[in-house]
Amino acid sequence: MPEKEDAAPESSRPAHAAHPPLEGRARTMGTIALSAAVFMNVLDSSIANVSIPTIAGDLGVSATQGTWVITSFAVANAVTVPLTGWLTQRFGQVRLFVLSVLLFVLSSWLCGFSWSLESLVFARILQGAVAGPLIPLSQSLMLSSYPRHKAGMALALWSMTILVGPVVGPLLGGWISDNYSWPWIFYINVPVGLVSGWAAWQIYKERDSVRTKLPIDTMGLVLLLVWVGALQLMLDKGKELDWFASTQIVVLAVTAVVACTFFIIWELTAEHPVVDLSLFKFRNFTAGVITISVGYGVFFGTVVLLPLWMQSTLGYTATDAGIASAPVGILAIIISPIVGKMLARHDPRIIATVAFLIFSWISFMRADFSTDVDIGTIMLPTFVQGAAMATFFIPLTTVSLSGLDPHRIPAAAGLSNFVRLVFGAFGTSITTTLWENRASLHHAQLTEIARPGEPAFDAAMAGLAQKGLDPQQGAALVDQLINKQAFTLSATDIFYASGVLFLVMIALIWVTKPKIGKASDAAAGAH
Repeated sequence: MPEKEDAAPESSRPAHAAHPPLEGRARTMGTIALSAAVFMNVLDSSIANVSIPTIAGDLGVSATQGTWVITSFAVANAVTVPLTGWLTQRFGQVRLFVLSVLLFVLSSWLCGFSWSLESLVFARILQGAVAGPLIPLSQSLMLSSYPRHKAGMALALWSMTILVGPVVGPLLGGWISDNYSWPWIFYINVPVGLVSGWAAWQIYKERDSVRTKLPIDTMGLVLLLVWVGALQLMLDKGKELDWFASTQIVVLAVTAVVACTFFIIWELTAEHPVVDLSLFKFRNFTAGVITISVGYGVFFGTVVLLPLWMQSTLGYTATDAGIASAPVGILAIIISPIVGKMLARHDPRIIATVAFLIFSWISFMRADFSTDVDIGTIMLPTFVQGAAMATFFIPLTTVSLSGLDPHRIPAAAGLSNFVRLVFGAFGTSITTTLWENRASLHHAQLTEIARPGEPAFDAAMAGLAQKGLDPQQGAALVDQLINKQAFTLSATDIFYASGVLFLVMIALIWVTKPKIGKASDAAAGAH
């Protein structure tokens, strides 16, 4: 990478360093304002998960199509993360942060006002795009608010906000969906965002960074949008259009491959690349990013699948699904500070290995679920999963950044987050598609047994006839039971496969050779 590019991100630092830490009430109010904005962002990435069946039903689409509400946000969010550095230098970190908060409020209102799936997906794309700078800028402003010797406390407060979101999001989303209407899961952002943006501007407006006009890699950005968008659209619509039997899916696949190829070539030769792909020449970074991204894709896919299966197959309410999903953050909040201290003295690969072993164990526990599983049984592995989250993100981010020069860490953290978020969106699409495909397969296999002439089927129909059901009603009830069993078997197949994948990925962790204790400060908030 040219020297010019390395130097560019430094432009905002002199102004940043010139401001003394905040004191007293200003620091307290600044911490609350920044935390509220981060909480609003994180909440919105999890609150919709348990509301998808409700949203899909209200808009007249399938639950699988409803997952576009999640993937559209995730992809748009991922694409704008690499632009945060350029946007910060162009507008100043405080102006950009407040502008992002206010645009997030506007897009949240548009989400709640949506009248169709298409309008909601458009609003979610806008929401995800403007949310990109919120987390990195909130972390930067939080660190500038505290003295250097209290940086650990600042990061702890910041991380707590990140981890509380997955606890509150499903609970709040389920309760609102069951007791009010789904638009309110987005409307609640409006007052929070307005107060947060106003307070942040009042406290930080005199502490903005220097603004510098820098060229932007327009071609790289366009190619990035094209290949990521085409690939995500292909994954979302593949099931609906019968995959490669559809000309549209073939065109999307070719577009994604060609645009991605040109993107890689362009970014490796551009003077000011929007994504610094040269970072992949470092073994720790490459292996670490692949591991954390694939692991996150598998993890996030199952996070979306669980409440979807509970509601659409087992008949649980959105509130129940929220209660079952909420415990995931409890152990994460308790264990994360301990993991942060352990990284200074222990090999992060060992800690990350523990995370994958826990993830695998949880997946195998879920692979034993049946159609009569109770909510307590569903909650247990979700609770344990919090320990896996705490030992997954921070150690693997530390591994990825280990050995890099300090001036490359911001770009590396941004690229790592970009890849992780894209894989999270892809993981959701792939998981929901596989769920439907495997359910169709199991349905076909089960109907080989449950059909006229088979003893079990004939006996069941005779029993239903004795209860007053005519043959058509009895057949419909049997088909409903078969569907319930088919989708449950499909879900347990995916949980089992996830458990195997987590075990296989342990090998990738040990390809790296991190320097113990290095890059941990940068990694602490990078997730």
